[in-house]
Amino acid sequence: MDTYDCIIVGTGPAGLGAAFHLSANRSDLRLLLIDKERLSTGGLRHDCKMNFTYPVGFPADSWTREQAEHYLELVVQHLNPSFMNKTGLETYQRRAERLDVRLLDIRQYHLGTDGGLRLIKSLMTEIERRGIEVSLGETVVGAEPADRRIVTNRRDIGYGNLILAPGRGGFRFLQTAMKKAGVHYQDNIVDIGIRIETREERYPIIRDYYDPKFYFPGLVRTFCTNSGSAYVVKERYETREGRHYYSVNGHAYSNSRKKNGLVNFALLKTVTLTAPLASGQEFAEMLGCQAMLLGGDRPIMQRVGDFRVGKRSKAETFCDDLFDFQPTLADCAAGDISLAVPGKIMRNIWRSMKLLDTVVPGVLHPGTIMYYPEVKLYANKPSFIDDYFRAAEHIYLVGDGAGTSRGITAAWASGMRAADGILSS
Repeated sequence: MDTYDCIIVGTGPAGLGAAFHLSANRSDLRLLLIDKERLSTGGLRHDCKMNFTYPVGFPADSWTREQAEHYLELVVQHLNPSFMNKTGLETYQRRAERLDVRLLDIRQYHLGTDGGLRLIKSLMTEIERRGIEVSLGETVVGAEPADRRIVTNRRDIGYGNLILAPGRGGFRFLQTAMKKAGVHYQDNIVDIGIRIETREERYPIIRDYYDPKFYFPGLVRTFCTNSGSAYVVKERYETREGRHYYSVNGHAYSNSRKKNGLVNFALLKTVTLTAPLASGQEFAEMLGCQAMLLGGDRPIMQRVGDFRVGKRSKAETFCDDLFDFQPTLADCAAGDISLAVPGKIMRNIWRSMKLLDTVVPGVLHPGTIMYYPEVKLYANKPSFIDDYFRAAEHIYLVGDGAGTSRGITAAWASGMRAADGILSS
């Protein structure tokens, strides 16, 4: 049986951050990066938008400002980002403050989906140059902590330390691994929301600030703004019982691509389930399946003009009159999202949209499209036994799937922090 000093499961930013940090400080370590996908995954692959300012991406129960800023500077040193310019934010911030809304000033870097793929290629080339072994297309099916080995669809592999960084899509794999290792965790937090798509002139703040971060009362926030060559996509998820549903998301290409004049962004409501304690992930899955039922196995889209007067959108009138642009995700069902979104969540989102339209007039144009559902599965909250995200002896859990980050830079930072735990042991 092959044995490595450290096995890293997942080749997204958390896994890459750990691998680079370990190899930079201990070139003698034998490292293995393993992923079920055939191309490095995570946020680097889709849109590749990065935020470099605390607290964006850093859950408060896992990070202090001092910790986040220390590791952020290390991420900056490695990725060498070209930060985007921002102008004229003071006007928007003043308007927001009058409404008890916050607009954060964040250092940002955007490569686009095409630029992200080029970055991945560059990073994987550097990984191989450092002598780190990589196995793509190999699925980890389980871990045996007592024997310090993992089991894949091809072989058994021994480890000195194990870093699990499977990302949001690997939440169920992570739960199985935690149960096997006796790690206590909570699964009670999820983000539920919609994705907005409209013309760029109806959201002009993007000319000054690529991905504006608004925080509204009621735990609603804007997330993942895309403009220029921007489009909405659907992502397939599968429930524990084998049913599937789609969550929408937004991407954009780099400035080298032809612009389409549209912008999209998410409005997400954070839901924390308390007593009786339920599974945030199963709650989100049920909402996703309900949306598929109402949408005929497709996400639902509705024009703001229809929603405001309590009418469902119809396919035959979806691009009539004031409904003056084609949706970039055409494979959706024109319908009524209010039938699918829980009332309390929709009320908070709609109130936030009205506040946003006061700060940036134009968002509530009748032609604006609301897509549903957009679900972010950040639910795993393991109990750690030290400050380096060690959850059990020789096992570290990092990245979005483990609840230690929300985004590329924080995931990269969490991988580095786990690596520091291994280096100091």
